[in-house]
Amino acid sequence: MKGIELPPLTEDFTADPVELFFDLAYVFAFSQLVAFLIEHPTWAGVGKAALLFALLWLPWQQLTWAANAISGNGRPVRALFLVATVVSIPMAASTSTAFEGGGTVFALSLAGIMLIGFVMQTLGVTGDADYRQAVFTWIGPNAVAIAVLAVGSFFDGTTRLAFWLATTAIVLWAMIKASEGEWMVRVGHFAERHGLIVIIALGEVIVAIGIPVVATLQKSDGLAIATVSALLASGGFAGLLWWAYFDRPGPGLEFAASRLNTKDAGQYVRDVYTWAHAPIVAGIILSAAALEEIALHPRDPVHLEFRMMLAGGLFMFLIGVFVAVWRAFRAQARERLVGAIGIAALLFAGGSLEGVLLLTLVVVILFSVLFVEHRRVERLRREFEA
Repeated sequence: MKGIELPPLTEDFTADPVELFFDLAYVFAFSQLVAFLIEHPTWAGVGKAALLFALLWLPWQQLTWAANAISGNGRPVRALFLVATVVSIPMAASTSTAFEGGGTVFALSLAGIMLIGFVMQTLGVTGDADYRQAVFTWIGPNAVAIAVLAVGSFFDGTTRLAFWLATTAIVLWAMIKASEGEWMVRVGHFAERHGLIVIIALGEVIVAIGIPVVATLQKSDGLAIATVSALLASGGFAGLLWWAYFDRPGPGLEFAASRLNTKDAGQYVRDVYTWAHAPIVAGIILSAAALEEIALHPRDPVHLEFRMMLAGGLFMFLIGVFVAVWRAFRAQARERLVGAIGIAALLFAGGSLEGVLLLTLVVVILFSVLFVEHRRVERLRREFEA
């Protein structure tokens, strides 16, 4: 592991292919989360899914921060990523059974990935760029957290739940404490990695709406008009979410980070990427569960629990972007806030509407929100240039 060349702090780089390879396990894990939500469409089920997502978010963030400090194209780093990828496969496979028989596999796999991330992160501690204090301030509490996570997996029911909640609390405290130090931050890499995880979550939307196609074709010779309409509406929904993130917010958040000094950049990345992107990604996954149910039964009214999932998922996505933009520019993406409230009101009141009609109305509102926001931002830009 010795002799790794660290790029200068001022040098940014793109994500290495091995990082994208590691992300493939998260495609699997997110699909398991969607399956868990469909099987457990209750408050308790959604709460457990949220905890599972938080635990999955930890190793992904750990390896993202570690790879940000050192170049991912070094052979030792690539080897560590490949080992982490192998370990992540049983973690993803046991996601949907983590509160049942798969809890030990899930927790130990997750702990193994975190340990690999710790090793990788310490490779970036050198005499030229000594981030030793910040790194070990982060690693110390996290070592305790993964021990709590692993021990909790050997218990059942409420006890396991309590241990895993304690794990997330310890990591959250460590994030706050470690942000007081200076971190090696390469803005472009962080922006690209988080854009990619958003793409992976959106890919789960495509998978979720594709499942009804397979089920329908297996039972008949073609697709009903209602099913095709639901698929088109779901595709429009996914496309609008892509536009809502990548058209303005994604590049804007990266630009704001590039203007900060080292210490401020570390806190900014924690707030905007590690924290604010969690509800963005989780919201997409929650929406995917509702979309699968609508695509399966396009002519039926949508049950309250799935309407709440769609409303909650969109609210989390839009509010996550709202918070990130506020943190970056102290500007309010107020159309998104209004849109989130309006869509939630429609979904709560639309219990008698067919699923395909309800989803179409959601797409229309979302498009209107983005259109009005675009017009306002363009007007402000012209006024500024004048």
